[in-house]
Formats: sequence, C-alpha cells, structure tokens
Amino acid sequence: MSINDEKVKLPINANPIVVHEPRFNQGGQADYYSFARDTIQNGTAEATIYNSKKLEDVVHEMGLKIKQHEENIKFLKTQKNGLDNSILDMQVALGKYQTESESGPENEELSHVLSEQETIEQILRYEKSAAGIWCQLKTRHGTQASHLPLTKDVLGIVAMLGKVDDDNLSRLLSDYLGLETMLAIVCKTYDGIKALETYDKEGYINKTSGFHGLGSSIGRSLDGRFLVICVENLRPYGGEFIADDPQRRLDILKPRLPNGESPPGFLGFAVNMVSIDSVNLYCATSSGYGLRETLFYNLFSRLHVYRTRADMLQALPCIRDGAISLDGGIIKHNNVFVLGKREVDLKFPKSFAKSNLPQDYFEIERQIKEMKWKKERTVEDMQREQALLDHARFNFGIKKEEYLKFLAQNSSYTRQLQAGGERLTPIS
Repeated sequence: MSINDEKVKLPINANPIVVHEPRFNQGGQADYYSFARDTIQNGTAEATIYNSKKLEDVVHEMGLKIKQHEENIKFLKTQKNGLDNSILDMQVALGKYQTESESGPENEELSHVLSEQETIEQILRYEKSAAGIWCQLKTRHGTQASHLPLTKDVLGIVAMLGKVDDDNLSRLLSDYLGLETMLAIVCKTYDGIKALETYDKEGYINKTSGFHGLGSSIGRSLDGRFLVICVENLRPYGGEFIADDPQRRLDILKPRLPNGESPPGFLGFAVNMVSIDSVNLYCATSSGYGLRETLFYNLFSRLHVYRTRADMLQALPCIRDGAISLDGGIIKHNNVFVLGKREVDLKFPKSFAKSNLPQDYFEIERQIKEMKWKKERTVEDMQREQALLDHARFNFGIKKEEYLKFLAQNSSYTRQLQAGGERLTPIS
C-alpha cells in the first residue's frame, strides 16, 4: 500500500482551530514578527487594564475611608471644644474659684469684708492725692459734687468703679494694677481732663484752678503727679457679649494650650470678674459704650485668672496679656513676673456673690457633671477614631505603593516590547 492510499483518521472530538493569517509587508512578504507581537500585546493590554482598574478602585475606596475617619475626628473635636466652653462658662458663673479660706495665711490676716465706705476711707488716707481730694469732695457734698463745673465730667476713681465678689481676688486685682492706677481719676471726655489742671503762659501749673485749687480750698494741697483716664479715647472691646448676661460680660474666646486642651486651673478672665453698677454698664461714653468694654478691658485686657501658680506657669504658652493666681502669682502683660511679699491696703469694694448665683445652682452643678461625663466619652471616641485612621493610612500607603509599582512595571514592559519590535522588524 502506498502512502497516498493511507487514510488519515481525525479525532471525533477535535476542536476547531482558528488560524489568523499573517499580514504582509509592502514587498509582499509575510510579517511574522508583527503578527506575533500584536497577538501578545492585545492579551497583555486587556489584563493590564483589568488589574489596574481593580487596584485603582481599592485605593480609591481606602482613601474614602481615611476621609471619613478624618471628618469624624473633626466633628468630635468640635463637640469636645463646645463642651469645654460650656463647662468653663458654668464654672465661672457659679464662682468656681477658691474662697478666702483656701487662699492661705495671708488671706486670714485680711479677711475682713470691704464695703464701699471702707474703700473710701482707705482712699482718704492718701490726703494729698487727687483721688483723696475727690473722695473728700464727695463725702462733703454728696451727689452735688458731680454737678460742679470742675467735676461734672468725672465718672469716679478706678477703685470705686468696680466691685469684686471675693476679697482675695479683689486684693490680687488691685495688686496687679498697682496703687497709682487704682487711684486714677476716670473722665468721660478729654475736655474733662483739661478742666482738672490748667497752666499759665510759661507752662507752669496754675495752683488756683482745677484739682489744685479744689484741694487748697478744702485744706488738702495736691502733691505729685496723678493719673487721669479718658474713657472716650479708649479703644473698646470689639467682640460680642455673653448672651442674656445682665452684667454684659465679654464673650472672649477661652485659652487653649498647643495641644488644643484647656489649661488646668483656668477660672476665667479678670475683666469679667469685676461687677459694675448698672448706671455704668451702658452709655458711659457718647458712643454708647459701657465701662466693662472700655475702662476695665483696657486695664485688664485678657488677663487670665488661675487657681495656683503651678497652673499659671503650666499655661504660659497661651498667656498673652498677663495672668494672676489665687495664691498670689502675678505675670504682667509683657511677661514680667512680679515677686515678693504683697502689701495691699486698697482694694475694690466687695459685692455679694450669693446675689449673683443663679437660682438653679444645684441643677447647673448637675449639668456640669453630665457635661464632663460626655466629654470623657467624646475623648474616648476620638482615641478610637484616631487608631482607625492610623490603621487606614498604613494600609493605604501599602496599597498605593503596590498600585504605583504595578503601573511602573507594565509601563516598562510596554516600552521594551515596542523597542524590541523596532529592532527585529524584517527589512522588506
């Protein structure tokens, strides 16, 4: 039997074979390399696109999780700050600062309660001061003294224009201001200041007019310099007031340490711890400003009040305009520390703290405890969210690196394939 006579048997289940014919170049020759390269590239491109899209989706989803954790932490921080501010406001409103018995032995020596009359008597000891002459005039003539041409523009003396609930705090504030400032005369306008002292043609003081003449007329000659403050020329506080506060206390932003926490032992701002008579709360100036946002804001600015020196020193990073502590520490606004024994014999009159306490005192105490509890829970939630955020960022970094490495590898492979095609393409 010859070869031609043999019958070739095909498998019954033979699969059909798809044959792609090669392309031909311009010379009519088959371009087998281009044919093989195109086949490989088509399959590689599809796999690359699929894997690239899959990795991209994973990275995008992980990025969204990171953003969600960041937003959660931001919300919790805002909630915590709101609780901190509410707690501080309530503590200040309830007089959460140390009482006289908690301030040390110095307080026991000066534990007597100061009334307005007692403060006047202390000022009168400075017989040759402008403040002493003014108080003598008020004592003799009462309310009529305010209607005299010389003194009708005088609002009073710094030491008499405010009251402080706590005797120890009163002494600390007067110590911070100093005797000269406590005895300063306060006028509404500059015209009132000009009336207090006049000069002759040579520039010498006229001893027969102004406060000098007034002192001579009552047997108290004015000796030495004295301070006079013009309220109308003071730059007033430009912020908001605490809502529904009959004392119009200033709504000043609470201090924060660099870590965002409230400084321990912070009790409030001195400017808000001074009580002011209703007559001076409004329209003390022609512009309608009261004494708190003008006189006392310029005297104290944002002076902090702390429980102890240790608390005050710990809060140094957030102290800008000075601070005092209830155990006698004083830092001036220019970061000057005041040391040594305190010898203060002039203080603000005492107001009655009980009358300023809200009627629902114990209810507010309960609310403070509840807010502190909520704050603790919020801090715990923040810690959990931070741990989740750190974990998500770690995983994101790994997956992102994997994605970029994948893109780099496939880009390198494509360049190599294209370069190899240029070298191996047959010459027609």
